[in-house]
Order: sequence, then C-alpha cells, then structure tokens
Amino acid sequence: MIRYVIRRILFLIPVLIGVAFCVFTLLYLTPGDPARMILGDMATEEAIREFRVKEGLDGPFLVQFGNYIYKAVTRGDIGRSYVTKRPVLDEIMTVFPATLKLSAFAIIIAIIIGMPCGILSAIKQYSIFDTLTMIFAMVGLSMPVFWLGLLLILYFSVHLRWLPSSGFDTFRAMILPSVALSAQSISMITRMTRSSMLEVVRADYIRTARSKGQKESVVIWVHALHNALIPVVTLCGLQFGHLLAGAILTESIFAIPGVGRLMVESIKARDYPIVQGGVLFVAITFSVVNLLVDLLYAYIDPRIKAQYK
Repeated sequence: MIRYVIRRILFLIPVLIGVAFCVFTLLYLTPGDPARMILGDMATEEAIREFRVKEGLDGPFLVQFGNYIYKAVTRGDIGRSYVTKRPVLDEIMTVFPATLKLSAFAIIIAIIIGMPCGILSAIKQYSIFDTLTMIFAMVGLSMPVFWLGLLLILYFSVHLRWLPSSGFDTFRAMILPSVALSAQSISMITRMTRSSMLEVVRADYIRTARSKGQKESVVIWVHALHNALIPVVTLCGLQFGHLLAGAILTESIFAIPGVGRLMVESIKARDYPIVQGGVLFVAITFSVVNLLVDLLYAYIDPRIKAQYK
C-alpha cells in the first residue's frame, strides 16, 4: 500500500509540470501587457521596463518557465501577486476554506439526494418514480449552474425573501450556492447509482440470497449496494474534484470569496502568478482527491486491496 501511494505521488510530478506548462503557455500568449495593466496607462516606459525586469518578464519563454519551475520545486515559491505583493500561496490559502466548504456542502447534498434516488429507481424500475427521477436527472444535467443560480436567487431571495442572495458566512447563506453547485452532481450520481444497482441486482448471488429467505432490505442495502458502490464512489470522488475546480461561476454569482472568484479577478487584472498558482493548486487538490478515492476502494472491496501489495 505504501509503495502504491509513493508511486502515485511520483506520477503526480510530470502531471503538475504539464499543467504548469500549459497554463504558462496560454498566459504567455494572452494579449495584453501585465506591466502596463498593473502600472496603469500613465506609467513611463522606464517604469514598465523596470517592472518587467523585476518580475522576470523580460526573458525568453523557456527561461521564464524554467525559473518558475525551479523556484516552485526548490523553494516552494510559486510567485508573488503583482497587485497585493503577497505570496501566491498565502493568497490562495486565505480563500481556499470558502471553496472547500462550498464544495463539501455540495457533494454532501449530491450524495444524500442522488444515492437514495438512484437505489429506489433501480428497485422500482419503469415505475412512475423511476421515470420522474430520470426526467429530473436529465434536467439537472442540462441546467447550467449560472442559470440555476440566478433562478434560485430570483425565487428564494427576491420573491420569497427566505434566503440571502450572497455571502457564505451563515448556514442560511450556504443553502442556495450549495444547491446550485450540486445540481449536476445529483443527476450524475443518481444515474450512476441506478445503472450500477441494476447491474448488480441481476447477479446470481443476489438471486441466491433471495432464495435463502433473506429480507429484501438486507439483499438490497447489504449485498447489492455494497457491490455497486465502487463506480459510485469513483464518480463521487471525481465530482468532488470537479466541484473544487468548477466553483468559479457559483462563487461569482453568489459573491463568495473563494479560489474561483480570486482567479476571475486575477485574470481581469492580468495578475498571472495568481492564475498560475490557482490552477496548480486545483490540479494538486484534484489529484489528491483521486488518490484518496483509489485508497478507499481497498476498504470497499478486499480484492482491490490485494492488488496494491
């Protein structure tokens, strides 16, 4: 198990270098001069030239990228913000708790609603409940998060005045953004749980368990669900990673001070170190979540644990 974890961490290094290279290239080719954006239109050419030299923007592309990777690997330094002059990691860690809390609430809502709906749809296949569940799942997959967020604000904040339309400090304020962000995850978990359960309930060992006279609740919730969990756990882990990386629109709509909103503001201000650091941080978080999901397999299915040795 330890060797497997070490191997996965080593595989993470080229992935992060590739992510850094792609982001660095895109930002390098993006129109606009960061020095002029930061210093303003009234800045002299000499001041702009000094800024470029100070921030290492005057060298060739490969030299800039090499310096960036060297500092990140040797010192853990992924740069300083052009605007606030603070270390990028400090800026990200200041707002990351809000993004983590939003994503955690969203995935909890998705699991609490999606898994039971998927299980009941599989048990009551082709029933009215199954049909309605699949219709709502398709609607949830098709509904853009920004559109759903605006509808929730319009109805529950403006019309009914039940919930606040912005912020993330209280439990009431967390409801609307968490629901908006979790809608697509609910639909995907529902469909995956239903599909996995339908495949398992037709297996021979389920038929054998029923023939032995075991209660239907035991057959479904113990035998069937336990063996149907692996693809569902995989999807939940991937969805949590996507929620961490994809909360940009939700944070912008509900004015939540998270990593996504920080990156949007940094893109507007041409604050490239923040953008690069934010993408790297999200990539690391996503990879760690995937590793934890893989390790969780061993506790769900002992056969998988044997493969880690």
